[in-house]
Amino acid sequence: MSNETSSGSGAAGRTASREIRLASRPEGWPTEENFELVEVGVPAPGEGEVLVRNRFMSVDPYMRGRMNDTESYVPPFELGRPLDGGAVGEVVESRAPGLAAGDLVLHGYGWREYALVRADQARKIEEIPGVPLSAYLGVLGMPGLTAYVGLLDIAAFKEGDAVFVSGAAGAVGSLVGQIARLKGASRVVGSAGSQEKIAYLTGKLGFDAAFNYKTAPVRRQLAQVAPDGIDVYFDNVGGEHLEAALDALKTYGRVAMCGAISVYNAAGPVPGPSNLFLAVGKRLTLRGFIVGDHYDRMTDMIREVGAWLRDGEITFEETVVDGLENSPRAFIDMLAGANTGKMLVRLAR
Repeated sequence: MSNETSSGSGAAGRTASREIRLASRPEGWPTEENFELVEVGVPAPGEGEVLVRNRFMSVDPYMRGRMNDTESYVPPFELGRPLDGGAVGEVVESRAPGLAAGDLVLHGYGWREYALVRADQARKIEEIPGVPLSAYLGVLGMPGLTAYVGLLDIAAFKEGDAVFVSGAAGAVGSLVGQIARLKGASRVVGSAGSQEKIAYLTGKLGFDAAFNYKTAPVRRQLAQVAPDGIDVYFDNVGGEHLEAALDALKTYGRVAMCGAISVYNAAGPVPGPSNLFLAVGKRLTLRGFIVGDHYDRMTDMIREVGAWLRDGEITFEETVVDGLENSPRAFIDMLAGANTGKMLVRLAR
């Protein structure tokens, strides 16, 4: 990762800020050389804007797709420009009604220490006793909503369903399994990439069973932990996991297609499942979704998941990396599955 200094229209009395820019587009797996750390001036907010000192930022799998210069549901990141993503921070200067210095806000301008944010792009939040502020980027934020909507709305979960979650130790998958259990699943099984994560799933999170996808074929291991089949598959991984789930799904089974992290770094075209024809005979429903289409469900999610949190019925983990300069490494490590729960970068205390 390179370092650069850029002049800016810094507001009087403000120190310089730093931001991470996309220096080059990755080919296959991203490296730290694809990013650059730049020092800039801190601008003063204009009318209707707030200046936010970010305290936590999120790194998420979907960001890898935005590093490619291809058309998708969100525009690609621009070369030489700062990246963006979920962040939570404190307003230090405001020229917007309803927001004042000291307020805590959630917004979409991460990957920088100070962010200039329009008031209509910032959501004021309150700290919850006993719950870290960073939870608004995880269990009470976009990952929480993804799990909630994906399981309950997209996969149409119903009491008694047997559920399989891939990437089950991540920010989304860990919540999917717990919500399914609390909603009355007959069986909840998951996959993860280490024995430590398997112990975490079956011990702390209450999964009925889990397996390490690195130790044996997924199809064989899924058949062992779900011998009677599954009704719902929550797909975070794609590839071999999706093929195995198609085999294991019962008639009228449902798949919530959330992500396919196993193929995000592929350098060329990726073949689809070889057994997709099973969807016809089993009358399966495979439905992709983008969480940004479902923010109308955020209030319901926070109310229900927040109550479970307060009652100790849901638990969550975070993997926190300190320092903006370490955010590219945190992102790369997240893609490799080095995190348990939500991967976050702490920018300020």
